[in-house]
Amino acid sequence: MTEQEIADKINVYGKTGKKMFTTSSFQTHSIVLLHILSKIDQSIPVYFIHTGYHFPETLIYRDQIAKLFDLKLINIYSTTAKVHQRDVQGKLLYASDPDLCCHLNKVLPLEPVLASHDIWINGVRADQGTFRKQLQVEEKSKWNTTRFHPMLDWTGKMIYDYLRVNDIPHHPLEQEGYYSIGCEPCTRKWNLDLDERNGRWYGLKKTECGLNTDLVEIKQDTSIS
Repeated sequence: MTEQEIADKINVYGKTGKKMFTTSSFQTHSIVLLHILSKIDQSIPVYFIHTGYHFPETLIYRDQIAKLFDLKLINIYSTTAKVHQRDVQGKLLYASDPDLCCHLNKVLPLEPVLASHDIWINGVRADQGTFRKQLQVEEKSKWNTTRFHPMLDWTGKMIYDYLRVNDIPHHPLEQEGYYSIGCEPCTRKWNLDLDERNGRWYGLKKTECGLNTDLVEIKQDTSIS
């Protein structure tokens, strides 16, 4: 979608009384959506899911971008204390059960936000992975919330061209080789020979934290060939 098409869609949602929000991990490639939204409607809240495991640089960058774009930033947290996020051997869940760790620290904290809004403006792109290629511009989520994916057809080149043209600062860890930045224990430097998100959950058969896979209702093809 073009910037104008995104603005038109946001305006339609607003005129029909839809309550909107967006989320951001404050990685470099997620900042374009925030910049576009800040030019359309700065009252749209931006939720940052604070897992307690972020790089310090991410938190600094988050605050820098929020101030630069004058965002309505809201931090949300897990209600499960870290002391209760251990397995029977005493290991923190990110080391032994990363799916459960993501569920407790990312998926569950967002559910009350979904329940109180109509539109979730989500910045996923189709070129970021197999699952994301299945998504449509609008998808149903839990509690009858609609997910709106305005960046779905954007490419990595388009993202970085936009950042350059608009002179938007990059995440400070990018210069050290980190391009897909999540929680510190589960993030490694990017391998240029693989996809954009290969630095996440290195060595595991895991490519999503659950925010997309658990909180979107994909219509399965049940037709018989």
